[in-house]
Amino acid sequence: MEPDQVKHHVLNDYQRDFPLESRPFARIADELGVREEDVLALLADLQAGGVVSRIGAVVRPNTVGASTLAAMAVPAERLEAVAALVSARPEVNHNYEREHTLNLWFVVAAADQAAVRATLDSIAAETGLPVIDLPLQTAYHIDLGFDLSCP
Repeated sequence: MEPDQVKHHVLNDYQRDFPLESRPFARIADELGVREEDVLALLADLQAGGVVSRIGAVVRPNTVGASTLAAMAVPAERLEAVAALVSARPEVNHNYEREHTLNLWFVVAAADQAAVRATLDSIAAETGLPVIDLPLQTAYHIDLGFDLSCP
């Protein structure tokens, strides 16, 4: 299989039904007819290039540990630095800018609610800015997989 085809299949075919086994990348490599090292190197390159932000499971909120959505009002001149500080925390799985007074939003996931609270408090202390906790009220399923084969 050509390298561009391997890349397409890795990005497209494993957004759902990712192999849940001890060596999932070896399984993907077998299915694509390449080496495990090739799949790992490809994914590392895609992450380094900003094409892929994370590789990991998506689970229903608060079924494994605890999580919350949080928001901050960050002065525009500090937004990039504060976003980098927030993103550097292992408990934060993503953040994004919004066009609103509360312009930085992020999700915190941790072992329990106390650890979530400690993370929010730590971010507030490090930035000197309040963090608003927006706990889940109603869960909705949003399929974040995208078929890359569409024209």
